Amino acid sequence: MDFLDRNINFDALLKFSHISQSTQQHLKRVYSAFAFCMLVAAAGAYSSVVFGFLQGNFLIFAGTLGTMLWLMFTPHNCENEKKRLGILAAFAFFSGCGLGPILNLCIAVNPSIIPTAFMGTAVIFICFTLSALYSRSRSFLFLGGILMSALTLLTLSSLVNIFIGSVFLFKVHMYVGLLVMCGFVLFDTQLIIDKAERGDKDYVWHCVDLFLDFITIFRKLMIILAMNEKDKKKERK
Repeated sequence: MDFLDRNINFDALLKFSHISQSTQQHLKRVYSAFAFCMLVAAAGAYSSVVFGFLQGNFLIFAGTLGTMLWLMFTPHNCENEKKRLGILAAFAFFSGCGLGPILNLCIAVNPSIIPTAFMGTAVIFICFTLSALYSRSRSFLFLGGILMSALTLLTLSSLVNIFIGSVFLFKVHMYVGLLVMCGFVLFDTQLIIDKAERGDKDYVWHCVDLFLDFITIFRKLMIILAMNEKDKKKERK
């Protein structure tokens, strides 16, 4: 049959002719820095779980926030590039250490949760990233206001739930939060493209946006899977 003889042109699938060459080069730098962040964060998470490094310590919060602010206020130029990459590595390491408590919880409940959540996060991130890249009209930029409003409501609901202690509200917060973060992958990817087209080529800071999206989705997926696993164990008893 004729359709069996047709070959899929993968090169054509990976071409983004609607994105300028300079922006494509910028995106390569962004995702290279993102891959670097993932490796450093993995090292931080490993150090936290295996060696108990900075686990549950206020220094994690201070280090993460401090390095992010340091990076934010360090100008993007050729002279500062290596310095900013070093700050980015420190930020990623502290972020990885911050996952330690949740990783330990998942290990206690069911160790298979961690690779499952990571693979799920990777699939979500790749799918939404490709959707944003293939969209020609920056059609997802309108989501910015909606996502920020949703994020504000989620933050307020989590603060209220500190006093209420509702398990149902916590679960709703996790699932809705996961959906919102998926939207942020779409929005942030297209915003990076739009900024690059306008001349903003700060690939280090753009990497931070995507890295935070990935880490947040990963964290929420682990919590959701851990909750579901606990519920299943209760039902068996």
